[in-house]
Amino acid sequence: MDYKSSLIPDGNAMENLEKQLICPICLEMFTKPVVILPCQHNLCRKCANDIFQAANPYWTNRGGSVSMSGGRFRCPSCRHEVIMDRHGVYGLQRNLLVENIIDIYKQECSSRPLQKGNHPMCKEHEDEKINIYCLTCEVPTCSLCKVFGAHQACEVAPLQNIFQGQKTELSNCISMLVAGNDRVQTIISQLEDSCRVTKENSHQVKEELSQKFDALYAILDEKRSELLQRITQEQEEKLGFIEALILQYREQLEKSTKLVETAIQSLDEPGGATFLLSAKQLIKSIVEASKGCQLGKTEQGFESMDYFTLDLEHIAEVLRAIDFGTDEDEEEFIEDEEDQEEGVSTEGKEEKAQAGGDGIWLLTTALEVLGPLKSSHHEPVSVFLFQGTSEELDE
Repeated sequence: MDYKSSLIPDGNAMENLEKQLICPICLEMFTKPVVILPCQHNLCRKCANDIFQAANPYWTNRGGSVSMSGGRFRCPSCRHEVIMDRHGVYGLQRNLLVENIIDIYKQECSSRPLQKGNHPMCKEHEDEKINIYCLTCEVPTCSLCKVFGAHQACEVAPLQNIFQGQKTELSNCISMLVAGNDRVQTIISQLEDSCRVTKENSHQVKEELSQKFDALYAILDEKRSELLQRITQEQEEKLGFIEALILQYREQLEKSTKLVETAIQSLDEPGGATFLLSAKQLIKSIVEASKGCQLGKTEQGFESMDYFTLDLEHIAEVLRAIDFGTDEDEEEFIEDEEDQEEGVSTEGKEEKAQAGGDGIWLLTTALEVLGPLKSSHHEPVSVFLFQGTSEELDE
C-alpha cells in the first residue's frame, strides 16, 4: 500500500491539508521543529518563542543564563493560558507527527509540476510571472515591466528578498499584537477583580448602614411603647376617679329615692298622732338632702390629655440631616466626643453639628435625644371638693 498516496490525495484535498499545516503566527507552513501546546494547538517553535519573549520581556533566552522562574503566554488560536517552566518554549513537546506530515506534503508537492495558475501573472504581460518587486512604487511586478514597461526608471529588488522581509515584519507585528492582547487581558482581569471588590465593599457598608438604622428603629419603638404606657396609666387613673364618683352619686341617688318613698308613705298615714311622730324628723332629713350634693366633682378640663404632647421637629431636622461623613468629619466627631467627656454643653455640640454638617455626629445626636425623650407638662390629676361635714357626707 502506498502510504504517501493514501495520506495525500489529489486535488482539493492537498489544498485543505495545506490549510491545516499553516502556523497561526507566521501564516506560513509550519517550520520544524513544531511544538504542541497543552491545548493541543501547534506552533513553530520560533514563533512560539517570539510570542513568549514578547509576553515575558525580562525572561532570559536560551542563549544567556536560563532564568530559574518560568513565564506564561496565551495560545493565539484559543487564548488558553500556557504556563512555562524555566526552560521556556524548549520545554514544550515536539509534534513529530505534524513534522512527518509536512515532510510528506513537501515531497508530494515537489513531485508535481507547477501549474501556471498557481503563480500570479502580470496584468500588463499576461504570459509573464510576477518575479520582482518595485521598491519605488511598492508593488510586485514582472521583468518585462522593468525593461519595457511602467517601471523602467524604478528601483527593483528580487521578489524573494522583499517577501522574506515583509514576512518577518508581519510576524513581528503579530507577536506585538498578541503581546498587546495579553496585556489587555490582564487589564480586563484587574478590572473584573475591581468590580468584585466594589460589590463586596458596597454590600458590607449597606449591612452596616442597615444595622445602624435598625438600632434607631428599636429606640423609637421602645420609646413609643414607654410613652403609650404612660398615657394608658394616666387614662386608667382618671377613669378610676370618675367611676368612683359615679358610684358615690348613685349611692346618694339611691338614698334620696328611698327618702322620697318614705315621705310619700307618711303622707298616706291616716292617723294624726302616728304621722306627727315621724314627720318632723322626715322633714328635717329632706331639707338637708335638698341643700345640694356634698360629693366631689371634676374641675374644668379634667378630661383633657393635651399635656401629653411631644415637640419632635428638632429631632426630625436632625434625622433629615443624616449623611455620610468624610475623614475630616470623623476627626471632628472624635474631637466632639473628647469635648463631651470634658463637660462641653449641648448647645456647643448643636453649633458644631450645624456648622460642620457631620452626618455621623447627627446620627449619634439622634440616638442621644431619643433616649431620654419624655412628655412635657405632665400635670397631676386635680379635683374640686365642696366643703361639708363627715355626717353630711355619710348621709
